[in-house]
Amino acid sequence: MKLSPKDLVYLDNNATTAVAPEVFEAMKPFLTEFWGNPSSAYRFGSQVHAGVEEAREKIAALLGADPKEIIFTSCGTESNNAAINSALEVTGKKKVVTTAVEHSAIINPCERLQKKGIEVVFLPVRSDGTLDVAEVAKAVDDRTAVCSVMWANNETGVIFPVEEIAALCKRRGVLFHTDAVQAISKIPIHLKTNQVDMLSLVGHKLHAPKGVGALYLRRRTRFAPTLVGGHQERGKRGGTENVASIVGFGRACELAGAQMTEKNTRVRALRDRLENEILARIPDVYVNGHRDLRLPNTTNVAFDFVEAEAVLLLLDKADICASSGSACTTGSLDPSHVLKAMGLTPARARGAVRFSLSVDNTDRDVDRVLEILPGIIQRLREISPLHHGHRDNEKYDVEAARARFEQEQSHESESEVATA
Repeated sequence: MKLSPKDLVYLDNNATTAVAPEVFEAMKPFLTEFWGNPSSAYRFGSQVHAGVEEAREKIAALLGADPKEIIFTSCGTESNNAAINSALEVTGKKKVVTTAVEHSAIINPCERLQKKGIEVVFLPVRSDGTLDVAEVAKAVDDRTAVCSVMWANNETGVIFPVEEIAALCKRRGVLFHTDAVQAISKIPIHLKTNQVDMLSLVGHKLHAPKGVGALYLRRRTRFAPTLVGGHQERGKRGGTENVASIVGFGRACELAGAQMTEKNTRVRALRDRLENEILARIPDVYVNGHRDLRLPNTTNVAFDFVEAEAVLLLLDKADICASSGSACTTGSLDPSHVLKAMGLTPARARGAVRFSLSVDNTDRDVDRVLEILPGIIQRLREISPLHHGHRDNEKYDVEAARARFEQEQSHESESEVATA
């Protein structure tokens, strides 16, 4: 039986967001009525083109940019790859500077570039997840093609001093790119007042559909396109435009600008209440990341003596959606590279859970989590080897602990069937 969204407590908005009703309504005409190709010369295509350009203006307005500086892409990953690859091509230089806590859409391409002989510097972060600008200053030199630093971290919400780093790069004649996928719509960004050369953003993080993104490219910044085809996007990104999604993206950015204050007041207050009550009700819990320099919707908490995977399984059973601070949700036992870079022990990193809120969340959602979560943690700790006299043993048998949990789940299911 399918799970209705009405039954969910959805606290994984840094992963993706629900499409806003206003966004869906804006998209519908471009799926059912105005389905022409925006590059066509006749009027039916021209009115579709007008929808694309109106969306471009709305996105630029949210960023404090010029509409001509917005290039539509398919996603944040494409935008990130396009920015880095272009910088290497137009400068001819062979060095990239980034951080150890970037999204995989930056980390993985950079690791691939290393195998091709490109020098890549992965800058460290402090234990609270913040970045020391002095580390950037030491790494950026005249051999650097591009410095790429995310505006806000997707796991901890920690905000980096992007404007200061961009100014530093400008003084040294180095291109600067930022992955702002998580920051856009949650904190104010004004690109006319800083020195950012390229910026990546995506629709599905701010209540637009999946499959549409954009790259901000400052005027007069040299650019070599990754996708070469037709004349779309002024020759900077070939391919017929995903018109309906682009229109939805524009409407979502319009809504985001209007909701910025709410995200920094009501949503922040919800996040703080959830976090503070978790700390008050559950022992041996730690917040990962700077408590002040972070996005207003994000909290990443580590529960000692448990695995996040088991926590998420039981939350899911209660129709609560959150995510792990580690990669274990994809089948890997390796701790999150972000939390590892912050110096967390493997055991603590494996117990990290991220809750990320949106304007759709309510006090009732927080109440539900606070009702369910303490019991889940207590139950898991009762079967955890780390909770029974082995606090400092970081190499406990994870597979054995998981097997015990799954066995218990199996017994519960059998009991439920027997009772029925």
